[in-house]
Amino acid sequence: MEKKLRVGILGATGMVGQRFISLLENHPWFEVVTVAASPRSAGKTYEEAVGGRWKMTTPMPEAVKSLVVANVNEVEKVAESVDFVFSAVDMTKDEIKAIEEAYAKTETPVVSNNSAHRWTPDVPMVVPEINPEHFDVIESQKKRLGTSRGFIAVKPNCSIQSYAPCLAAWREFGPKEVVVTTYQAISGAGKTFKDWPEMTENIIPYIGGEEEKSEQEPLRVLGTVENGEIVKANLPKISCQCVRVPVLNGHTAAVFINFEKKPTREQLVEKLVNFKGFPQEAGLPSAPGQFVQYLSEDDRPQVAMDVDYEKGMGVSVGRLREDTIYDFKFIGLSHNTVRGAAGGAVLCAETLVAKGFIENK
Repeated sequence: MEKKLRVGILGATGMVGQRFISLLENHPWFEVVTVAASPRSAGKTYEEAVGGRWKMTTPMPEAVKSLVVANVNEVEKVAESVDFVFSAVDMTKDEIKAIEEAYAKTETPVVSNNSAHRWTPDVPMVVPEINPEHFDVIESQKKRLGTSRGFIAVKPNCSIQSYAPCLAAWREFGPKEVVVTTYQAISGAGKTFKDWPEMTENIIPYIGGEEEKSEQEPLRVLGTVENGEIVKANLPKISCQCVRVPVLNGHTAAVFINFEKKPTREQLVEKLVNFKGFPQEAGLPSAPGQFVQYLSEDDRPQVAMDVDYEKGMGVSVGRLREDTIYDFKFIGLSHNTVRGAAGGAVLCAETLVAKGFIENK
């Protein structure tokens, strides 16, 4: 790429915004030129606005420290400085819908980590290895918005990343019934142990809204594009429980599954380790070389050992075995703020660039 694309981050001071900042340091295609946040942060340097709330394990990149935080509500001003934006704003769902559409209507593509537009019929919700063809609905969305290059694209919820890729890899066997329990890290709530001490040695068996997302969003990812809209798949039927556990990063899923066709364990493992998609074929900068790894040890995957697989962009699966009630059961693990949030959005943006949807203004 001759000239890097100028990137803005909406909601840059929050945990996902910080992860975007961290991941985009030295990115070969993208350069963060604008950081935007709430009016209370606007006018401060990024370093001043974040203060002692930097939650990444790596230092704040020098290149962003002196950037003056813009008011995220000053849409035209922010939009004129960038080629596209990543959205991680902390607002109500209606406010997010409105502000993301406002940015899109300035002819600025929006790649969002938020859930507000995940069920807007002409907004693609994409895991690039699974359903990049869903980006085709962008042309219909542009007609609705009255734009030539502005649009919204989203990535799905972090909770599904540890098992939805398996459903996609096994599609030919007809997954029909899935029961999942997710064990979700506290960073998924934007927290660390320092600011959420009550999570130490604790489990909370409820995460608001997560179970509905975990049951329905895989069906949209596995769905089809029809008449300019995404139509969700009918199968598999998914039942999910979501539990908050005392882990900083990494969502683990315990999954039981029934198939329409009965595969062997060897067939299932083979499909997992050979599963790849557009990011691998196109050699995108953030793409994991191998999307899914299968671990044969009885005690894997583990958060402590496997959460950073492929720099947090890969998925780890283990303990695949036959079950007494269901056909098979397995454990999946993914990094919730890398693959599940900012990293997944960066990979979406790279895919959109490679497919010609995002370019220099």
